[in-house]
Parts: sequence; C-alpha cells; structure tokens
Amino acid sequence: MDPNESPPIQFRHVVAMPYPGRGHINPMMNLCKRLVRRYPNLHVTFVVTEEWLGFIGSNPKPDRIHFATLPNLIPSELVRAKDFIGFIDAVYTRLEEPFEKLLDGLNSPPPSAIIADTYVIWAVRVGRRRNIPVVSLWTMSATILSFFLHSDLLISHGHALFEPSESKEEEVVDYVPGLPPTKLRDLPPIFDGYSHRVFKTAKLCFDELPGAKCLLFTTAYELEPKAVDAFSSKLDIPVYATGPLIPFEELSVQNDNKEPDYIRWLDEQPESSVLYISQGSFLSVSEAQMEEIVKGVRESGVRFLWVARGGESKLKETLEGSSGVVVSWCDQLRVLCHAAVGGFWTHCGFNSTLEGIYSGVPMLAFPLFWDQILNAKMIFLNAKMIVEEWRVGMRIESKKQMELLIVSDEIKELVKRFMDGESEEGKEMRRRTCDLSGICRRAVAETGSSDANIDAFLKDITKIV
Repeated sequence: MDPNESPPIQFRHVVAMPYPGRGHINPMMNLCKRLVRRYPNLHVTFVVTEEWLGFIGSNPKPDRIHFATLPNLIPSELVRAKDFIGFIDAVYTRLEEPFEKLLDGLNSPPPSAIIADTYVIWAVRVGRRRNIPVVSLWTMSATILSFFLHSDLLISHGHALFEPSESKEEEVVDYVPGLPPTKLRDLPPIFDGYSHRVFKTAKLCFDELPGAKCLLFTTAYELEPKAVDAFSSKLDIPVYATGPLIPFEELSVQNDNKEPDYIRWLDEQPESSVLYISQGSFLSVSEAQMEEIVKGVRESGVRFLWVARGGESKLKETLEGSSGVVVSWCDQLRVLCHAAVGGFWTHCGFNSTLEGIYSGVPMLAFPLFWDQILNAKMIFLNAKMIVEEWRVGMRIESKKQMELLIVSDEIKELVKRFMDGESEEGKEMRRRTCDLSGICRRAVAETGSSDANIDAFLKDITKIV
C-alpha cells in the first residue's frame, strides 16, 4: 500500500482499546500516531477510563485521534498493585458492557476495526458479535509471549513443578520456540504459588488470541526474529512486528517553549558522560538496597540524571553535593538521545528497553522489583536479551551468588566500569549498541521492516472489512 494513499473507502475508523496501564497505553498510542500520520483520512477513537483520561488527556496527539472514556469501574491506578489479580479480574469483567455501549455511539463512520491489547480478554468476542475485525497488540517482548504460549512444554519436560535445588535451577531450557537457551532459575515461575494464580488469569487472554484477525508486536522483527517467526506455526493468523513503538517521531518536533532545566543541564555536560538512571524510588526496591545504590552511585563520581517517581525530596537530600541531578519526571527518549548521555540504568521494562536500543545508549540492567516476583522474572528475560543476546549492556548483580543485597562497593565499581567509554570493553559495547540502534532506525524508516509490516497489516485488515 502506498503510504501517500489513504486506506480503502471502507476503512476509515479504528477503535483502540489499550489495557489500562501506562506500559500498555503508551505503545498503543504510539501505534495509533503512526497510523494516522501515515494515512491522512484515517481516524482513531482511543478508549481509556475516565481516570486515565485525567492522566494523559493533555498529552500532545494528532487531531485525528479522539479520546472516548469508560467509567471508573476498576480499581484506581494508584492502588492496583495492592491486589494485582483483583485488578485484572475487574478489567476482565467490568469493562466489556460499557465498551459495547460506547461502540453504539460511534457511527460516523462506524468502526472498521478494533485494535485491542492482548490482555483485553473480551475484545475478540465483542468484535465477533459486532462483525468488527479485532487486531491484538502485544506490548511486551515477543520472546516472553512465546514462552507463555508454549508453557505446556515445561510440563512435558519436567520443569513445571519441582523442589527448588541449585542443580535443578541451573538446568537449561532450550526447547521453547523463540526462546534462547535459558537457565530454569531465570524463567518466570508460572507454576509456582501466587505467580501461578496470576499466570492462570493471564492465560485466559492467550486462549483468545486465535480469534483475532492478526497479532501485532511492539518490537522490531530484527530484534527478535526467532520469537516472531515462532508464531507462524503456533497461530493461524498473520503476525507483524511493527516497532519499536516508541515516540521517535516526536523527537523532530520543535519546542518553542523554554527548555526544561534538566535539558539545559545536559547541554553543559561532556559528551557521553552522564548516566541516566530510571530505577524509580525508595519504593521500587527494599530501602536497604536503595541506600546501597545511592551510596554506590555517589561514590562512583559519575555524572547522573536520576528520575525518581516518588521520594524525590528524600533522594535529593541524600545525593546533595554529588555529581548529578534528581528530577521527578523527564522526557525519557529525548534524554536518551541527548549527546551527553552515555549510559542508561534501567529496570528493563520492554518499552524502556526499546527506547534504549533506539537511542544507541548502552544499558545497565537492574531488573529488581521485590514486590512482584512474576513481573521481576519477566523483565529478567529482557535483561538477559540486553546482556547476553544483543550484548549492549551489563547486569548489576552481586558477585556473591547467594547474597540478596548488592553492596555499594560493587555498584560503584560496576558504574565506573560501565561508563568507561575508553576501555576495550566499553568501546566494543558501544559499537554493538550503535549497530543495533541503526537496525531499529532502519526498521521504522520508509521501506523498513516495521514500515512494511504496518502497510501489510492494513492491507490484510481491509480485505476483511
């Protein structure tokens, strides 16, 4: 399909239904922005709860993306972590009816397709009742979805339920399509306790996938080719890698307003000298671990820009007199693309991982979230890809195998080593990072793999409409 042409006359209106969480809403919005910028007569109705409209309603977006809201029938985003399974259940059971009522009012023109997050379990059946094709968008890595969909292989290989032991946990899982050989201890514990309850709840969504008309990934094909290819044999629907679905197009938008203080500070720093830290706050890890992190970063002497989402004042006080600044929020992709930034300390969420790769910034992987083991293990797989598969980063871990706390001396030495761009190790890591960044940028450029996949996706869906 020629990107300068509009979609066929019958394909004019897409309804986007993201799962109500920032890590899901952001890539869905980025996909919709790409669609309307590429096809000038396409309109999108972007559906969020009233609470989420309050969070994101003022964010810039193209004129042809319009918000529509569902009532706040699910727990608030501010408290959902207290009962994760209860939150998922509320999304599953309380939003389907108001979404259908919302569709009743969208008749100018009527919806041509629904793009729904894979975790919006009822989207496929709503589309089936309304004779509207539904597209499923998976916002995590293709690798983790392949692991989830092939979880039965863990059972057949005796890796589902077992007594924890050092020898067993060191066994390598090398039979899951799209998943590189991985030690059992590094895989999400999807058959264990609370994590199994979460997985059983999530698995209901995976069972709905074959009913979608196609599956979209937020990754670039070149980043996870084996995982993306694995779905061709697993699912009898088209699969498209359309990413990285990050706001790269907005980097070129001129901002006439005054530059934020953190950008002006970065402008004054030497090239590749700043470590950008997005580890969260004293709430993200144990307080004891956070104290070790703060001490290690301070004593490393490395310049840093630290985003503290909560606990900003405490962190500022603790780091007073050090070689960096602490902020409560920043435009992450813009910061990562700044010439002064030479490293990215990240918790390894997939959206952040894609932004780090696109920016060409090596990553210091610290996937520690002590309150949700399943989430932690999922981002451990992202960290494994960063460090072992793509080889564009280092992992923060204790040299003592059984030690849970990573002490400040270890952090200090690793930060100094990681930010040393003159060492052979540093030069090689930065070369690979630059290469991978080029691959991602070419994927989203005109005629790139993601660009072509978006065209192919729209061509296929218009055949159905």
